Order: sequence, then C-alpha cells, then structure tokens
Amino acid sequence: MQDWLTMTAADLGRGIEAGEIGPVALSRCYLEAIEAHPLKDRIYTQVTHDRAIAEAEASQKRADLGLRRSLLDGVPVSWKDLFDSAGTATESGSDLLKGRVPDQDAAVLRNATLMGTVCLGKTHMSELAFSGLGFNPVKQTPPCVNDQAAAPGGSSSGAAASVAFGLAAAGIGSDTGGSVRIPSAWNDLVGLKTTSGRITLEGVVPLCLKFDTIGPLARSVEDAGLLLGVLEGTAGPDLRHPASLKGRRFADLQNIVHDDLDPKIAAAYRETLEKLKEAGAQIVPLEVPELEEAMGLSPILYTTEAYGLWKDVIEVSPQLMYPEILERFRTGAQFSGPDYVAAWAKLERCRMAWDQAVAGFDAVLSPVSPNLPPNLERLQSDHDYYVQSNLLALRNTRVGNLMGVCALSLPTGTPSCGLQVLGQPDCEEALLRTGSAIEAALA
Repeated sequence: MQDWLTMTAADLGRGIEAGEIGPVALSRCYLEAIEAHPLKDRIYTQVTHDRAIAEAEASQKRADLGLRRSLLDGVPVSWKDLFDSAGTATESGSDLLKGRVPDQDAAVLRNATLMGTVCLGKTHMSELAFSGLGFNPVKQTPPCVNDQAAAPGGSSSGAAASVAFGLAAAGIGSDTGGSVRIPSAWNDLVGLKTTSGRITLEGVVPLCLKFDTIGPLARSVEDAGLLLGVLEGTAGPDLRHPASLKGRRFADLQNIVHDDLDPKIAAAYRETLEKLKEAGAQIVPLEVPELEEAMGLSPILYTTEAYGLWKDVIEVSPQLMYPEILERFRTGAQFSGPDYVAAWAKLERCRMAWDQAVAGFDAVLSPVSPNLPPNLERLQSDHDYYVQSNLLALRNTRVGNLMGVCALSLPTGTPSCGLQVLGQPDCEEALLRTGSAIEAALA
C-alpha cells in the first residue's frame, strides 16, 4: 500500500479498474499518510476526511457494478484553497476571508466529483494567489520537496507539496502568472496551465479574471491530461502511447527568458535540449521582439485588475495582509482606466506578432523559472530579495499568460529545474501529446 502514495493517478485508476486497488482502502491510505506527516499543517488547510470516505465508498460501489465514471474514479486529489467547497472554509490564503464558508462547490470541483475523484481537502497557497513564491507568513508556507528551508513556488504551493510529499495523487491549482508551473518545476512535477477561458472559473476566488486559469499538478503528463478531462467532465486525451519526437520542430526562445539564469538551471536546460535533439527533434533559436513590450505591460495589466477586484475588501482591513502582498495590490491604484485599456490594446498586438512568429513550430521551449527556490528566512527579512525573487520567478512563466497560450512544466531530472513547453491557445490536447513525447525522451 505504501507504493500507492507514489504511483501516478493513472496507474492508481488502472489498479481500481483491475480490482487490485479498492477506492476506500486507497483513500484511507492517503488520509493516514496525511495525518501521520509532520508537515501536514503546512500543506493542508483542512482535510475533508468524511467527504473523502463517503466519495470513496460511492466509487467502490460503482467499481463493483462496472459503472466507473472515468479512469480517475476513486483517485484522491487535493484542492487549492481558492476553490469553493460546500461547508468547508475557502479563504484563498488570506485572513481577509477568514471564516468564509461557501454553500456549494466550485463548478470544477462539481465536475471532478461527478467524474468520481475523491476530495482529500484544501491546500495552502500564496495570499490571494498574488505571488510566485508560495511564501505566506499570514497562514502557512508549504515545504519545497528539494529544500525545506526554501520556498516551494506559488501560488499553488500546497497543491505541489501535497503531491511531491505523497499526500495526494494529484493537486488542482490555478495559474495567473505561473502559479501552477513554478511550484511544479520547483517540486519536480508536471504542471498544466490551461488557456484563459477554457475551464470555467465559477466558484473560484479570483485574482485577475482576464488571466486566471485552472490546471493540475501531477506526477505525469498522462495524469495532467486525465485531470483536464475530469475538470471539464470529459474523458481527457488518451496519452498511453507517446508519439515520437522525430520531425518535431521546437523553438528555443531566446529573448528575456535566459536573462539572469541560474547556472544550474542553464545547464539542465542545455542537457534537456540535447536529449530532445537525440530523440529526433529539431531545435530552432527564436526571438520575438514584441515580448519586451508585452512584459513591460505586466504591472498595468495585473495590478490594476487585481486591485480593482479587491480594493473594497483590502482597504477595510489592510493590516490583516502580509505587507509585501498588500503593497503589490496597491500598485494597481497608480494606473488610470485609459492606461489599462491602452495596455490591453498593445498586448493584443503583441499576441498577434507572437502567433505569427511561432506558427511553424510544434511548441516553444524555455526554462520554467530562471531562479532556484529562494531561502525562506531571507524572504522574511530582506524586502529587496523578496521582490527580486518573486518577479524573477514569475518572469518566464508570465510569457504564457501574456501571450494567451496553454503551457506545460515538465521535470528535467535535475531537481527544481523545470522545462516550459508553450503551445497554442485552446490546443491543450496537442500540447499534452507533445509533452508526453518529451517526457518519454527525458525518461
């Protein structure tokens, strides 16, 4: 049973299908592992024990009758603390929302429940999802699996930790500027950022609605595809047989994403590209000059919307917030309505240039993050280090959000050094198939 805590969600589902794993025993295995773990309170905000057992019992009955609803029927999953869950506090990592208890599940949680997944509970996150570090002194800071003295990546920090530490078969998070991909990279997981608008945000505590997306953090690309399916109430793509990389053409993005790159990450990225070439892929250097302008628009686009959504709540009790997050929100007050509208018009032009530049490639590649997980103690005491670490962590992933595409984070085999694979808008299935082929080449 201990093996269950490290198996992929897909393999657990196949074990249930074959009658080798019982959903109730599986859920109890995970619940007992959570209860026994010394860091559980830094990972889970709440463990929904009764719900998990009830859902697992229903899954067992379906399995006995041959009526399983998906391959992941009976598989235990964690949920970031910004997804509404009926009768369970959903506080988005902030004391501003302390005691907030929704009366119904978020739409994606309803979908996943209908497809048979088991809800283990809610995981910690960056405050109101507005940080790529996962450092949250207001609530809890989850551990990084590779260095417990370092930040785990955020904002889906607990989601990543729950999977990396064997306390969930998969985690569901959100990604506004990199919040699925950064913690996935720093904890050696697969993370999928979906295209903005593809998955409903109903019942999800917002940060920036124009950039907010939902995605899984998992142990394999196959898992990510299956989880995409259950979030939408579908089967998801069949990724059991990875395609070859022969003849695939990838762009190696040059501008911006290699600046200030940690030497360990740079080396891991070079080794990864060599493995892809050995597997038959063609790697072509690519510069997209318009990215410079798009990056410069980020402060206007993100902080204006975030502060616009949260100003009335924040300014009633600003003392409840971590000062670094409060300051970042308040930056949005500096920009006018015309500034914001003009910035979006410029971004749309940049997106058109990007679409033209990458049209001939199967995907665009870059390191997920230019920096390794920063030290928690220094983040607490050094303002400049916090700001620089946060902005750097989010820089490369933000390319995907600004350009409006879907994206994957894949482990490279070097701890905390992820590969980012950028696809086309609304082409998650193609991206996942490409990611599966890359995963096989790197194995």
